[in-house]
Amino acid sequence: QVQLVESGGGLVQAGGSLRLSCAASGFTFSNYAINWYRQAPGKERELVTSIDTTGENTNYADSVKGRFTISRDNAKNTAYLQMNSLEPLDTALYKCYAFSSTERSYWGQGTQVTVSS
Repeated sequence: QVQLVESGGGLVQAGGSLRLSCAASGFTFSNYAINWYRQAPGKERELVTSIDTTGENTNYADSVKGRFTISRDNAKNTAYLQMNSLEPLDTALYKCYAFSSTERSYWGQGTQVTVSS
């Protein structure tokens, strides 16, 4: 059974940190690039960051550069999003997305991040 499960969200004060995890099962995780998206109520979904299959190449939205770090551990079938210096504007539902040019893609169910001022 294919699963992509996010965890690590929660309520944090501005300036705090959280580490999100995206755990995969049921497919060959190392063949998939990973994106993290977020969506706040009433706003469009935003691509936050991405990482390629090896972890060597990453990209970040300008809004999170220097504060967020994406990584992956293919041995553990897990991707991570380290979020530092969190701001209230980072409040959103965060979802990971696994995609491949040759296989079907998968979404997780999301984990809520709430940053209080």
